[in-house]
Amino acid sequence: MFKRVIRRPELRKIVPLADTTIYEMEQRGEFPKRFFLTPRCVVWDLAEVETWLDERRRASDADIVRKASPPDVRQRRARPVKSSLKRHDR
Repeated sequence: MFKRVIRRPELRKIVPLADTTIYEMEQRGEFPKRFFLTPRCVVWDLAEVETWLDERRRASDADIVRKASPPDVRQRRARPVKSSLKRHDR
């Protein structure tokens, strides 16, 4: 059975996450591990990446993925939120 491997540029097209995010997820065992073809060539098994994506989709569809809470815009320093007065109330 032929296994297809992908390098980082192709992985970025398939999985739109930052390199550091992918690296951290790999370290935690939450993303397929890369391996070395040569001392300077790192690749991922495409089948493992596709399986990971399928699992993430199923988890998202089942609402298992913990979503980030929305930011508290009142704590912004730049462009602070204006008071809730409407234009005609001024």
